[in-house]
Formats: sequence, structure tokens, C-alpha cells
Amino acid sequence: ALDLARQLARGRAAAHGRRRDDHGTHAAARPQQVQLALHLSRCPVDRLDCPTAQVQLALRRRGRAGGAARGVWLEAGARRRAPASAAAAAALGLRRHESNWACVMRFVGDQSISSLLLGTGVQLLCMSFISIACALLGFLSPANRGGLLTATLLLFVLMGVPAGYGASRTFKSLRGVEWRALTLLTATAYPAAIFVVFTLLNLALWSHGSTGAVPAGTFVALLAMWFCVSLPLVFVGAFLGFKRPLPAPPTRTNEIPRQIPPQGWFLGRAVTMAVGGVLPFGAVFIELFFIMTSVWLQRFYYVFGFLALVLLLLVITCAEISIVLCYFQLCAEDHAWWWRAFLNSGAAGLYLLAYSGIYYCTQLEISGFVPLLLYVGYMALASLLFFLITGTVGFLACWWFVWTIFGSVKVD
Repeated sequence: ALDLARQLARGRAAAHGRRRDDHGTHAAARPQQVQLALHLSRCPVDRLDCPTAQVQLALRRRGRAGGAARGVWLEAGARRRAPASAAAAAALGLRRHESNWACVMRFVGDQSISSLLLGTGVQLLCMSFISIACALLGFLSPANRGGLLTATLLLFVLMGVPAGYGASRTFKSLRGVEWRALTLLTATAYPAAIFVVFTLLNLALWSHGSTGAVPAGTFVALLAMWFCVSLPLVFVGAFLGFKRPLPAPPTRTNEIPRQIPPQGWFLGRAVTMAVGGVLPFGAVFIELFFIMTSVWLQRFYYVFGFLALVLLLLVITCAEISIVLCYFQLCAEDHAWWWRAFLNSGAAGLYLLAYSGIYYCTQLEISGFVPLLLYVGYMALASLLFFLITGTVGFLACWWFVWTIFGSVKVD
């Protein structure tokens, strides 16, 4: 590069001595140009006291100073020309902003896993709302624990239609192809995890001869409800979701993803998850204590009206904190908001898991391996349920937020 610059400088210096202007008179070379040309011609290639960056900077400065009116004396490819007018500069700025927006609808990750989590979260959220509504209206008695649990399981099975619909709509929006595999995964993944944990815990009870073990006929009934009711309903919901056309996206998506600039420590995944999970957990912390006391200390829970209000407050808190964190992420030019939106609010499940350990140490007096195994297993399932519900609410809220704000931006 230095050798090429030296040759160009020699040729330009010689051309300035012989060049004539429009009136036929000789145009003398400027002293600064001649001095720079002599400096470049005398600078050897193997010397390090003439860096290439300094030479290029000097050439740019000399070219801007004297080449605007009488022609550029050194046409180097590294010098960038400015826009011809203010309108051109504004158009260039709009195009750059549009290129930044064009990556905000680009999904990063596995479409199947994201659609599976979202569909299962929709199923659990609908089950929770309907269960609390039925208990609030007096259809479910708190004294009959078996009736409440049976109604909850039945509602989970019947909510297969919202699960399939939510998973299929998400999968279709993310440009997924294998919708049958996704539907089968949505119908079997979360119920299979619950069934495996429940079977292991029941085997532990059987091994100790406990009367609380579930009989084999109940397992057969659960499997029949799973394969004969839940699985077909999930396929029905998936069919309805894929059949419905998608709305036009708010912005186009570039084929080449835009590079994400370095982010501050306060926008790291661990920090945003810690902030995004503590507020939803704090919204239900007090009521969670009474629910766990009712489950593990054999006490009755009657205040379903207050529980419905707490659930509504949980949904609002998850949506707000997810939108705020997503806004900060987009302001930092980080377009990979999809998984972060789910994990930020879903981190409340980790807080619930940690609180279950604190509750075990401070409120319970459990002795023996099997009771401890039952507590850990059921609280792990409850934390997973809470993670899916809060993560789904946060994801849907951020999706609506991004779709709304970028759909309102018009670039002519």
C-alpha cells in the first residue's frame, strides 16, 4: 500500500509541473502537494516510521483541502465522497435505519423448541384461568382436594386446542415447515415429562408400601385421556392455526443478519433475567406462601377471588417488565430479542425453585428420603409450570410490542 501511494505521488507531482489550465498557462503545483510527494518518494518501504495509516490520512486531508475546486489531485479509493445534498443525506440515513429495522423480525434459534414452549405455555395459562374461575364461582370446593385436582387435569387435557393453535401460529410465523412433527411434539413433550416424574415418585411410594401411591387403574385412565383426548385436540388446534393466513410483517427481513454491536454489562442475559424474574415473583410472593402452606401443611385455601386478582397482576407484571427490557435491548441495536423475551420473564420460575428450598428449610419438618423426593419432584414441576406461564406472557407481550411499534414506522 505504501509503495502504491509513493508511485501515485510521483506521477501526480510530475503531472502538476506539466499541467496547463483552461487559459493555456502553466498551473504551478502547490507547495504542500510537492512536499508530500517528495516525502512519499523518499520514504523507503521497509521503514516503520511512515505508517500506512498516517500516509492515507495525509492524502485524504490534502485531497479535501485542494481538490474540491480544481479536481482531486490524488484519487485514492479509501476516500469516501459525501452526499451531494441534504436530501441525499437524509435518504441515506433513512436507508441505514431501514436496514437496522430489517433484522428485528429475524428469529434466532430453533423454531420447533420456541413454538413448543409457547404452545405449552398457552395451554397452562388457559388451564389456570379457567380453574381459578370455576373455583371462584363455587363449582370446585376447596375441601374436596381430589375434585380440584381432577378438574385441573381435565381442563389441561381439554386445552389442547389452544396449545396446538398457539404452537402452529408461532411456527408458521417463524417460517417453520414440519408442522406435523411440531404438533406431535407439542402434544407429548410436557405431558411426557409430567408422566415420567409422576411415575418415578409413585414407584418410590410403592417401594415403601405407602397408602398414598396411585393405583394402576389411574395410570391407565391418565394414558387414555392423554392419547384419546389431548392428542387429537392438539392436532385440531394446529390445523386451525396453520389454515389461518398470517398478517403482513411490519418490516422486511434482510437475508444477511446485521452485526450486533457490543452490549453493556447491564444488558447481559444473566442481569436481565435476574431483573425480569424478580418482579413477577414479587407480585405473587405473599399468595404463594399461603398456597404452599395449603398444599404441604394440609390447610384449606378459600380466597380464590384474591388468587384470581393475583394471577391478573402476575400477567400484567410479566408483560410490562418484558416490554421494558425488550425496549432497552432494541435501543442497544440488539435485534435478537425472541429468546430473551421468553427467558426474562420466565426466570420467575427459577425464583420459585429457590424459594421452595427456603420454604423447606424454614417451614417444613420432613424426615426421610422419600418425602424429600416427593417435595423436590413436585416443586420442580410447579417451577417448570410457572416458568412456562410467565415466559409465554412475556414473549407474547414483546411480540405485540415489536409488531406495533415497527408497524407504525413508515419509510417512504
